Amino acid sequence: MTRSPLALVVDDEPDIRELLEITLARMGIECQVAADLGTARRALERTRFDICLTDMRLPDGDGLDLVAHIQRNHANTPVAVITAHGSMESAIQALKSGAFDFVTKPVDLQGLRRLVEIALKLGDPAGETGPRLIGESAAMRQTRATIAKLARSQAPVYISGESGVGKELVARMIHAQGPRAAQPFVPVNCGAIPGDLIESELFGHKKGSFTGAVADKPGLFQAAHGGTLFLDELAELPLQLQVKLLRAIQEKSVRPIGSQAEVVVDVRVLSATHKDLAALVQRGEFRQDLFYRINVIELRVPPLRDRGEDLAPLTDHILGRLAAESGTARPRLQAEAERALRDYAFPGNVRELENILERAMTLCEGDVIRVADLQLPGAGGTPAGAPPAANVPLAPYLDELERQRILAALERTRWNRTAAARLLGISFRALRYRLAKLGLDRPGEE
Repeated sequence: MTRSPLALVVDDEPDIRELLEITLARMGIECQVAADLGTARRALERTRFDICLTDMRLPDGDGLDLVAHIQRNHANTPVAVITAHGSMESAIQALKSGAFDFVTKPVDLQGLRRLVEIALKLGDPAGETGPRLIGESAAMRQTRATIAKLARSQAPVYISGESGVGKELVARMIHAQGPRAAQPFVPVNCGAIPGDLIESELFGHKKGSFTGAVADKPGLFQAAHGGTLFLDELAELPLQLQVKLLRAIQEKSVRPIGSQAEVVVDVRVLSATHKDLAALVQRGEFRQDLFYRINVIELRVPPLRDRGEDLAPLTDHILGRLAAESGTARPRLQAEAERALRDYAFPGNVRELENILERAMTLCEGDVIRVADLQLPGAGGTPAGAPPAANVPLAPYLDELERQRILAALERTRWNRTAAARLLGISFRALRYRLAKLGLDRPGEE
């Protein structure tokens, strides 16, 4: 016979304890209550709880002390902290200490029920069935362990790292291994949405609220309701929109353009950028309060050059996937090509490796990829970025510099050619001509 879920409620106010007991009982959850830290710790020693709800201020200590105690001794029990209204710093400190989530007084019962439902799903994680990081280097093992830990929390996570390291993949893994795995994962590239449309895209709009608004449209926050919203390239958000994003995250509600009412949203927010947000804050180009809010926990994804032992399994995995997608035989790398890849620094990281191998599969003869097929910058001659020797013809050297600059722009914009053209300061038509000239265009793309 399956037992009912069991909750530990820790609060010194009898009215709050009774309210939480009644609410949880209606959800089929049994409760034990405690009015102080000492009673709560003794209860934890005797009983395995499925969730703990604790007030921040207790007669014999701080709710954070209980969070730390549970983290050390009962790590499988998610704990949510009850904080005073407007006490966002306390809530953030609780999340940093390992709390699963937080609720504010006066307690919103609908929000509390959602929190508890999500917490109870932690016993059935998605595990290894979702996306995964390839490689067994120490850096990758540590990253996977951190992802597994972060998946058990609802705290905002800021994923940092260079362009192309796989920040979105990391975000998908945090989502897939957590209790929201069955709900939507909605990725948003903040740098790819025009500035005049991004508020509508994020928060939605009402019919007639501006020219072209011919119908009500829910925003991406609503689309991610119950799941995870991944804000990639967060540094590209205009300052005036950062204020509204901060409010949406803190209040857990959004106001569509043209609406008089707010819409409650239950969303876990993950964010990422390849830029140094702390430096942008110092220069006044990113709001400090938003940085403080989204950077509750930072997860740095290591660049490919720092995990060289992962290059071979990554290459093998990518070639196998590309061959399966194209329905062709998996090619093998010539020994010289393997050495060339090992010697290359991969400024574009894993995404650049994928593009190099995809291009090489298109160019190679038979089922063997040679050095020339890789088209590595500087391969077989002048190192990338170095001045040419006096006897090197100028035209090929300039072509190589142009190729490197265009590839860097494409890597940064995830091969969005319109965005890459803007980054390069040339027209889209001029970029198309250069791509064709340098053999970088992809068949079927416009």
